[in-house]
Parts: sequence; C-alpha cells; structure tokens
Amino acid sequence: MVDKSWRTFGVRASDLEREDAAHRIEAANGEGRLSLAEAEQRLALAYSATYRYELHRLVADLPSKHAPAPGPESRNAKVWLGVHAAVVAVLTGLLVYRWQTAGTAFFWPMAPLAVLTASLVAHAWFRLSGRFVGRAPLLGQRRENPES
Repeated sequence: MVDKSWRTFGVRASDLEREDAAHRIEAANGEGRLSLAEAEQRLALAYSATYRYELHRLVADLPSKHAPAPGPESRNAKVWLGVHAAVVAVLTGLLVYRWQTAGTAFFWPMAPLAVLTASLVAHAWFRLSGRFVGRAPLLGQRRENPES
C-alpha cells in the first residue's frame, strides 16, 4: 500500500530509489511499453528528481515488476523438465532392478541415484525460480541481443 500523506511526497528521493525507477523505465522500454524518446525523457527526469512524488509520477503507469508474457520457450522448458524427470525415473527403475537381480546386500545404486536426484532438483529449481532463461551459448559463441 502506498502512503499518500504529505510526509511521503515531501521526502527527498535517494539514489537507490532513482536507480529503481530508472530500471523500471528501462524494462518498460525493452518490453515496448515506452518509445525510445519517452524512455529517454523519463530517465533524464528520474535521475534529476529530488522528491519521491516526482519518481512516482514517472513510473505510476508502468508495471512494478518486469514480467514478460510466457512464450514458447517457457512451454519448452516445462517439456524438457518433464523429459528430465522421465529419464531419472527410468534410470532409477533400471538401477534398482539391476541391484535386486545382482543379489548384493549393499545398495550400490545410492550414489548414482543421489546424483540423478540432485540434477533433477537443480533443474526444477532453476526453471521454477526463473534464473535460467533460454539456452546458454556454446563455448566461443556470443549470445545474440534481440534488442539491438
């Protein structure tokens, strides 16, 4: 909830608040919500703002968080996570079956199953947290920038 009292609007803006407003403006420009000219104008005003209310006016019509619409990449990510889970399940079954048929007392598949489980948990965590977007470039390749 935003406090709209005179105290909030009379408070001077900090450098961190100016940076936050600038990042929101840049994100909106990257998403196509603002034209280049309007983004440049708002950025200049954001960096020269003295009070919080000046920053609030610049970003009031912009979303508070950068959240692009889910595209085909997010659907592919879910498919690959499902494939990864299926491979882990099949390998788990095969390892346990092999252990049972070998007749050994020591449960030797524990180490490979731990690695498989850790890889699946890491994959799910990176995908669900949004920390990994798209595919990483191969060694020696540069990532293409779609904005330029």
